[in-house]
Amino acid sequence: MSDITVVHVMRHGEVANPDGLLYGRLPGYHLSELGQRMAERVAEHLAPRDITHVVSSPLERARETATPVAETHGVDLATDARLIEAENVFQGKTFGVGDGALRNPENWKHLVNPFKPSWGEPYLEQVVRMMGALDAAKDAARGHEAVCVSHQLPIWIVRSFVERRRLWHDPRKRQCTLASLTTFTYRGDEIVSVGYTEPARDLVPAHLLAGARAVKGKSKAFGA
Repeated sequence: MSDITVVHVMRHGEVANPDGLLYGRLPGYHLSELGQRMAERVAEHLAPRDITHVVSSPLERARETATPVAETHGVDLATDARLIEAENVFQGKTFGVGDGALRNPENWKHLVNPFKPSWGEPYLEQVVRMMGALDAAKDAARGHEAVCVSHQLPIWIVRSFVERRRLWHDPRKRQCTLASLTTFTYRGDEIVSVGYTEPARDLVPAHLLAGARAVKGKSKAFGA
C-alpha cells in the first residue's frame, strides 16, 4: 500500500438564498440549480481520481454537493459533524455594510475581538475539529484519496493553520471559492503539501470568486 494519501476538502456549491440571510447552520438551505451544476462539474473533474471515501458536513448544501462525487465513485456518502459550518451569532440575519444587523447597537458587542473571533466559534476550535475530520478521512482512504465537503471559513482556517499563517484574517481575501478543492497530501500521517483548484470556476459568478471586489447590492458570503 502506498504511504501517500490525498484528502480533497471541497466547499459546497451555490445555495438558493433569496432573502440574502447569513444562513450558517440553519437547516433547509439547499443548492440552487447553479450549485447543482457546480457539484456535477467537480464530480466530473474528480472522476479519474482514486477516491475511496466521500464524507460531508451534515448540512443539506454540503450533502447535496458531495452526492455526485460519491455516486461517480460508487461509494456510500458518510457525514462528519466536525465538517460543519462555523457558529455565528448573526445566523439568520442579513449581514453587510448598511444593513440592520450592523446598525443595531445591540450587535456591536459581538464585534469587539476579531482575533478570536468574538462573533462566532473560536478559530482554534475550528482547527481542532477540522484536523480531526481530515485525519479520519485520511485513515479511511489510506493509500488512496478522500473527499470531504465542508464550508468556506472552516476550510480556510484549517488551511491557514497547516500553512502556518495567522488565523485572523480579512474574509474578502479567503482563497476558497464555491465548489473549490483545497487538497492536502499526506505521507503517512504527515501533511506534506497543500494545493488549491477551482474546477467549476467558469460557473461561479464573478463577484463570488476568491479575491473578488465586493459589488454594490451583492454579498460574497451569506453562509459559506
